[in-house]
Amino acid sequence: MALPVLFGANVDPLWAEAGRPLRLVTQAERDGLDLITVQDHPYQSAHYDTWTLMSFLAAATERVTLVPTVANLPLRPPAMLAKAAASFDVLSGGRLRLGLGAGAFWEAIEAMGGPRRGKREAVDALAEAIDVIRAMWSGQRSARAGGAHYRVAGVHPGPTPSSALDIWLGSYGPRMLALTGAKAEGWLPSLAYLGLEALADATARIDDAAHGAGRDPGHIRKVYNLGGLITPTKRGDFHGPAGQWIDQIISLATQRGMNGFVYWPSEDHERQLALFAHEVVPAARSALSP
Repeated sequence: MALPVLFGANVDPLWAEAGRPLRLVTQAERDGLDLITVQDHPYQSAHYDTWTLMSFLAAATERVTLVPTVANLPLRPPAMLAKAAASFDVLSGGRLRLGLGAGAFWEAIEAMGGPRRGKREAVDALAEAIDVIRAMWSGQRSARAGGAHYRVAGVHPGPTPSSALDIWLGSYGPRMLALTGAKAEGWLPSLAYLGLEALADATARIDDAAHGAGRDPGHIRKVYNLGGLITPTKRGDFHGPAGQWIDQIISLATQRGMNGFVYWPSEDHERQLALFAHEVVPAARSALSP
């Protein structure tokens, strides 16, 4: 059975206006959105710590699922990240999905004490990290996993998270897409980095890797981060009237297999998220419902 299509909003972790993230998340939950995503760039002086902010937002809400997009692996060791995610899952009633990335902005990561990795090394480290995280979630008395970059050796895992706690990867290159299909439950690409013309090839790589690993690609959550604006006149992809947004979302779901959409307004966030929730999402949900 196909996964239901989810709709969400991105909330930037900006601390200059302290109440803004909570105000936007409260609005999104009230308006019936499913997901809240939060960037994780710890080296950004303008940002809260993403994990702390998400914990605060979870405590202040009841229904929305929270997703780091994506957790900065080089600055968050996977065994501790797994422990934090499992704790979040249990405390929030299953309202976390672990978005995870190999890393970017290496000079900034290195300036904060993290490693600098090349592309191949970063993907290798991510693959090991996934194994470590799975081991930490296994509920086994003693867990061993990993390799050259990360490993656990005889650690006692806990708490054991719910089955809702999935790993979603932010991936673009061929090896990362293959890793997504082989080992992850979800995918978090962004329109700004993976345009509509490249989406078919990327989804095919994920689906092929899933088949190769004996997995059903229809069970992989594929969430497209949509940067743009809802405006009276069309100016481009995801920059135009609500009707255009509805048509494009329906096309991506039916023709490209995308089953989640998160709006990243480029400006006027509260009004734009309200337009998305009230004018786009209900019509798209209705058209895509079984």
